[in-house]
Amino acid sequence: MSQSVVLTGMVLSAMPVGDFDKRITILTKERGKITAFARGARRPNSQLMAGSNPFSFGEFELFEGKSAYSLSKVTISNYFRELTQDLEAVYTGFYFLEFCGYFCQENNDEKDMLKLLYQSLRALESPAYKNELVRAVFELKAITINGEGPSLFSCIHCHSREGLNVFSARRGGVFCDNCGTQVQGRHILSDTLYTMQYIVSADITKLYTFAVSDDVLEELRSIMKEYLSIYVHHDFKSAAFL
Repeated sequence: MSQSVVLTGMVLSAMPVGDFDKRITILTKERGKITAFARGARRPNSQLMAGSNPFSFGEFELFEGKSAYSLSKVTISNYFRELTQDLEAVYTGFYFLEFCGYFCQENNDEKDMLKLLYQSLRALESPAYKNELVRAVFELKAITINGEGPSLFSCIHCHSREGLNVFSARRGGVFCDNCGTQVQGRHILSDTLYTMQYIVSADITKLYTFAVSDDVLEELRSIMKEYLSIYVHHDFKSAAFL
């Protein structure tokens, strides 16, 4: 007999199965990324319809079978409906979902990734933050959580903490002025470095509490684009729309 479990999480993706069912991927606090079948979720009167769509966050009651979960009940606390008011924000949000779907694993501790996803979607809904900044913050924090973030607090070569003005994406971090002459890198603004240091070290709940100049944002976006092209070997479909 299958066992019922209640998991807290967010729907990352959903696809139709058969005439009326859905197969959904949920990022959960307790069990990482899981796949579940929502029987009858595509019927007009189904209680599972709204709760089996991407961005749905809440509690999911599931029956745990030998090889898959079956969704029986959902209690959604946030649908992130305000994202629909900004087309760019919607596509950025889908990019975050796809990013988590790629990085997160089943039966792995993904609490930080779920928390980052939730806070980032809330930031996208807020007019106080530019979508481009939210995206850069999400990307840098996500790869840091997954152990692939850059070294930002001391020179990779001599370990000096002074004059860290050269960033090399290929070498994975910063160099001081002296060592930077020996590597292929870019000179970065001190405010950009400070911003990146804050992102990788700050608590997730305090990530979206700052603003940056246009110059810093442009540099940060350029750095993350280059860094991800080297360390993340995946083409995200949603990123193409952005």
